[in-house]
Amino acid sequence: MELNRQQFEEVLADLEAGRLRVAEKVGGEWRVNSSVKESILAGFRLGQVKDMSQGQFSFFDKDTFPVRKFSAEDGVRIVPGGSSIRRGAYVAPGAIVMPPAYINVGAYVDSGTMVDSHVTIGSCAQVGKNIHISASTQIGGVLEPAGALPTIIEDGAFIGGNCGIYEGTIVQEGAVIASGVIITSSTPLFDATVGEFVPRTADGRVVVPKGAVVVSGSKPLSRGPAAGSGVSLYCPVIIKYRDSKTAGSITLEDLLR
Repeated sequence: MELNRQQFEEVLADLEAGRLRVAEKVGGEWRVNSSVKESILAGFRLGQVKDMSQGQFSFFDKDTFPVRKFSAEDGVRIVPGGSSIRRGAYVAPGAIVMPPAYINVGAYVDSGTMVDSHVTIGSCAQVGKNIHISASTQIGGVLEPAGALPTIIEDGAFIGGNCGIYEGTIVQEGAVIASGVIITSSTPLFDATVGEFVPRTADGRVVVPKGAVVVSGSKPLSRGPAAGSGVSLYCPVIIKYRDSKTAGSITLEDLLR
């Protein structure tokens, strides 16, 4: 896609205002807006590496993607301590960003969500309402190819500390991901409540079902020379589906918000 600088700036402004999104849920299914992704990619071609240093900190990046500026009127709590939010990222009023955290271009963070310390939210990731993304977790972004859905965390989910959700994984509404769980497009997800692996979508992505409670687990090697050796591979496991007890154990104090 060929854009001039003014057209690119308009796309960034619309992303920051929430008027444009990289992906949206339409008729119950997530759909990617590939033209928005293409516009972001065009920004890298348009930009020139410039000195963006601030005080004692040195930064050199494409001038099309500076740090986004906020004001108190935006209604976002950005706690002091070194967080960085790139231009073209949407952070809704009522969201909280704890230091240090990083939110990349094209990302969407909805209201009531807490981005905790040392969290990174990758380019184009879509994060819904009232989510707690706990400390040191990484939400991977999917910028290329332009037609690929990004990583998506739906409303009301809870992501524990030191997790990694990558490669277009969808965590559906209200799911709970326990600390230390890693999910990629090649990660098998086992549902212990039915004794079966959760099938991937037609395009190969992992979808964590609505309300699922996922913990780290393993599965034994069953093929090849190592079968029966006692060696196991990492495998996240759904141990139950969310209930009132689960909800009570992960609710944040209202004062924190």
